[in-house]
Amino acid sequence: MTSGEPRLWSAYRLLTEGTVRTDLTHAFRPGQPHFAGFGDEHRETLYDRERGDGFTAHRYSLAGQWGTHVDPPAHFVAGARTLDLIPVEEMILPLAVLDITARVETDPDATPVLDDVRAWERRNGRFPPGAFVALRTGWSRRWPDPVAMANRDEAGTSHTPGWSAEVLTYLFEEAGVTAIGHEQADTDPGAAASAGDHGLEAYVLGRDRWQIELLADLGRLPESGALVVATWPKPHAGSGFPARVFAVHPAR
Repeated sequence: MTSGEPRLWSAYRLLTEGTVRTDLTHAFRPGQPHFAGFGDEHRETLYDRERGDGFTAHRYSLAGQWGTHVDPPAHFVAGARTLDLIPVEEMILPLAVLDITARVETDPDATPVLDDVRAWERRNGRFPPGAFVALRTGWSRRWPDPVAMANRDEAGTSHTPGWSAEVLTYLFEEAGVTAIGHEQADTDPGAAASAGDHGLEAYVLGRDRWQIELLADLGRLPESGALVVATWPKPHAGSGFPARVFAVHPAR
């Protein structure tokens, strides 16, 4: 620590020297994959420097659950916390990555099991209290192809990975995590979501927890030892919004 340097500035220098910041966010745009009921994003140029205006400004019209986005408890639970009620203390957390990519490559319907959790903890110790746990599936490599992301069969059923009830129960009720995230569009596996079953998402949000969907580039992260920063705008009583998420981690 430099003599006279404020403690937090010293901590910042120590944190940033020798570490990498990895953006986990897809840039959103019209035409990207989205829930059919939302419709597409509409973007209007109100002022444009290229047209000789004094500045450039756009009007954006989109659903809150758009691209890499945050779901607060109120997204599924009436009267629950909205975006403006999630404190900033929950926006920087220890990051743990649970990896099932190898299984997803041969089985797109794969979900994590407790053996995956036990193996993670044998390698890394217990999940840190209050952690953000991300499910790595490799699915974000399909972005922004809507057909590849949905991966539907001839009957229209989507085959995408998702979480499992046993793993989510362990993470929230025993490990005490704060939030989860994943690369696919839904908490629930695609086959369940195609049938209208969003029970796992209802469980997460019903526990007064929040989640990030459609994360990018989890494959660049270590499975332990990183921090995640997840931020979003603060709409009053908001039920979801595009988020900017990044990880701070040692260079691999």
